[in-house]
Amino acid sequence: MENVIAVIILAALVGGAVAYIVKSKKSGVKCIGCPAGGSCPGSKKMKKKKLEGRVIGRKTMTISGMSCEHCVMNVTEVLNRIDGVRAEVSLSRGIARISYDREVGDDVLKNAVEKIGYHVTGIS
Repeated sequence: MENVIAVIILAALVGGAVAYIVKSKKSGVKCIGCPAGGSCPGSKKMKKKKLEGRVIGRKTMTISGMSCEHCVMNVTEVLNRIDGVRAEVSLSRGIARISYDREVGDDVLKNAVEKIGYHVTGIS
């Protein structure tokens, strides 16, 4: 009897989840379950930040924990707020390509990204 109840509860949960996903996809949501409630700004093209001087170096940051375009926007914005830094983030590759026009420490970049909840696994 307990197994039957467990199966019924599990079926109800799975059915509800499937119904939610189908309804969301029909209404045009691109990013189910993201913190933005499915209305990620990722479909919009972000303006590329201009640096004040010429680029003196580039770094590639490997990031884990990004799951949607909303995550990409968050990481891009937090890195671009750092003076002298311009970042382009790729969800599919899990990286941020960082250009800079002045020396910026790896710890500054890493702390900015980890402060908003992602994990930096490397900077090269």
